[in-house]
Amino acid sequence: MRIGIFGAGGMAEALGGQWSGHEVMVAARDRAKAERISARVGTWEETARASEVILLAVPAGAVTEVLASAGESLAGKVLIDCTNAVGPGAVLTVPGQAERIAAAAPDAHVVKAFNLCHVDVWRMTPPVFGGRPLAVPLCGSPEAVEVVSGLVRDIGCTPLNAGGLDRARLMEATMAFTVGLWFDGHDAQACFPPLAA
Repeated sequence: MRIGIFGAGGMAEALGGQWSGHEVMVAARDRAKAERISARVGTWEETARASEVILLAVPAGAVTEVLASAGESLAGKVLIDCTNAVGPGAVLTVPGQAERIAAAAPDAHVVKAFNLCHVDVWRMTPPVFGGRPLAVPLCGSPEAVEVVSGLVRDIGCTPLNAGGLDRARLMEATMAFTVGLWFDGHDAQACFPPLAA
């Protein structure tokens, strides 16, 4: 699959490294950092045009500018939103970030994914805990979720169809809540009983 990555920070590097079996092209403000992820580097527009799927891994404040720069090249593409718009104290600064992204790229198929875990989790090969692969919830249209599900499986995780993009707000709020618990030294996973219960 042809994967574009917007950004060259931790999430771009971690997931881009996991998808090395695919054709990966990177667009970022820092070309040298982008080249550490892939030898194929282009502008936002060139990368979008050359890709079937695009990982949006830029700071939340840069999202609309980057999407505007990619322009019409995003049309028909699956756009994975892994961004988290949070401030100090793990408080959401932009509720509905995924919907904001969908409004800025109306012809793309946005899927919220990969936003619940710290970047170091995505560097694990594979992310498995206690013998159980990490589950990755995905919010978006069924067709786009199916495409991203394959990329989730490629890194050794289990995809979970969590509903339409309207449910991404719940996932973003879950991220903020659990991150707040982790920052306070609590095991957020311990809040949830196993499925059998």
